[in-house]
Amino acid sequence: MQNKIVILGSGIAGISAGYHLKEKGQKSIIYEKDNDWGGLCGNFVIDGFRFDRFVHFSFADNEYIKNIFSNSCDFLEHVPYPNNYYKGYWLKHPAQNNLSILSTDEKIKIIIDFINRPIKEVKDIKSYDEWLRCQYGNYFAEEFPFKYTRKYWGLEAKDLETKWVGIRMSSPSLEEVLKGAFDLQDKCFYYAKIMKYPTTGGYRSILNKCREGLDIRFNKEVIKINTEKKEILFKDGSKEKYDRLISSLPLPEIVKFIDNCPTNILNTANKLHWTCGYQISLGFNKPNIAKDLWFYIYDEDILSSRVYSPNLKSPDNVPEGCSSLQAEVFYDCKIKIDKPEDVLNNTITKLIEMKLFKKEDLIVKDIRFEKYANVTFTPDIYENRQIILDYLNNKKIESIGRFGKWDYLWSHQAFETGMEVIK
Repeated sequence: MQNKIVILGSGIAGISAGYHLKEKGQKSIIYEKDNDWGGLCGNFVIDGFRFDRFVHFSFADNEYIKNIFSNSCDFLEHVPYPNNYYKGYWLKHPAQNNLSILSTDEKIKIIIDFINRPIKEVKDIKSYDEWLRCQYGNYFAEEFPFKYTRKYWGLEAKDLETKWVGIRMSSPSLEEVLKGAFDLQDKCFYYAKIMKYPTTGGYRSILNKCREGLDIRFNKEVIKINTEKKEILFKDGSKEKYDRLISSLPLPEIVKFIDNCPTNILNTANKLHWTCGYQISLGFNKPNIAKDLWFYIYDEDILSSRVYSPNLKSPDNVPEGCSSLQAEVFYDCKIKIDKPEDVLNNTITKLIEMKLFKKEDLIVKDIRFEKYANVTFTPDIYENRQIILDYLNNKKIESIGRFGKWDYLWSHQAFETGMEVIK
């Protein structure tokens, strides 16, 4: 008799695991606490406007994964030219390479501090604060990424380590800074030169083929896991036995469900940091509200840190003749969160002040909260993460996905964790 394989979560990693098991002739049951599949790659529709649950593009470099996604849907391709809003200025991204629109006085401050920035060996840089000062100089660091860090991560730059940065931040030469200070740049400096998005159906369409034939059971929220009996208890009172358990549940959540989980494991999980946040989704009765695929906002009186355009990602995301924006507001998991009505009002008011639209243009407005948005890289993350993963491994629970692996994973990387657990 075949072993019963249970997968917790029908996000991109859970779907990947179920698909790759099926390809090997093995059945699995995927349990999902929501009433639909896709996790943070899923979407929702309001009056014909489709909005993703947080924003994704595909730029997978693994040929196998690229082919799976391509066999699931047709794609639109975008060259990423994001923008930045700063004190009423619109700077091309990254701001450090595109200073020309700023005042002469501010450009001088940025360039002088860039030339005189601290020089340190990588091994001697102890925090993201130091890394930013060494990369860009004090003035730019304090005016741009320090402010954005508070908005995006909910922490100060000094409270983050740096291994997560990788290719995500552009590090210009003096020549590039000077050139961008005098002339408008046409070059794409973004780390991914082509970003793909499904033509129809929202981002989760990349999983259409993988989703086919999988046994996904919805509205099944886990509340207890007995690893001795190999039994899962769900909120609806039902139980499920398993022989093999694969989980994409966030590490701080799953340890709370395990019977007799040691206090030191629970305490370690409590030390982990992550961001939670609101998605503010806006629909308009005009076709040309959105000018940029996405943009960043540095002003701290504006709660939104990033704003994307679903209709520029794909026209299929809006009714004909309409357009849309989706803003993101993030918080550190340990701090008090603003009320949704206050966040919604701030977002709409500030975007109107930025002259992006008029009040009468707005026909759809929606705000939703996600408990888990991204993993935060505080200095103790690696030690604490490993302690929990070792414990789960000892309990024969296999972790996958962004929050199961507790890592800063792009969607194709999260998909890959679902592949790897089946090998």
